[in-house]
Amino acid sequence: MPIDLSQGLEGLDHNFLTGKLEDLVKWSRSMSSWPATFGLACCAIEMMAAGGAHYDLARFGMEVFRASPRQADLMIVAGRVSQKMAPVLRQIYDQMMEPKWVISMGVCASTGGMFNNYAIVQGVDQIVPVDVYAPGCPPGPETLMHSILTLHELIRGGEITRRRGATGAGAGVTVEQRDGQAAPALGATAVSLQAGRA
Repeated sequence: MPIDLSQGLEGLDHNFLTGKLEDLVKWSRSMSSWPATFGLACCAIEMMAAGGAHYDLARFGMEVFRASPRQADLMIVAGRVSQKMAPVLRQIYDQMMEPKWVISMGVCASTGGMFNNYAIVQGVDQIVPVDVYAPGCPPGPETLMHSILTLHELIRGGEITRRRGATGAGAGVTVEQRDGQAAPALGATAVSLQAGRA
């Protein structure tokens, strides 16, 4: 393909040489997110499985879960958060480097799940701004990877960074479950109960 130099730089296609520095920074941020180790309950087992050889998070530049929050920019809250753990979670979040992102993994982290009592925080978004909610009990590695890829797209788009700077709120995007654990329909439970009585 010949290059038309009569129009100067405007004649060149948008590529690496003529791309904006902002696009390069957004791309590099999205492809190098380093998660902090923060597993609280059974969802942490699925998070560990996602880091194993079968699912291989290293493809996305996330092969090492950081033990220090100062080396991490992604917090995956995997499991229920107790009232005693809430200040610790906030302290670790505050120690992470900017810009930082949060994935709420599982219904217990997102809404308190089946633990509707005084000891469990009813949604981690009361403590830290959540960018992506991964549904399930527990969500499998496929769902976690889908939420990570969704977060990568949000970072690459740039809107999430502008929103976080302006309002301090996360994106609040809920992804669909990808690991075959479909939520039962309310009618299906009633039908199976009635079929058992017949």
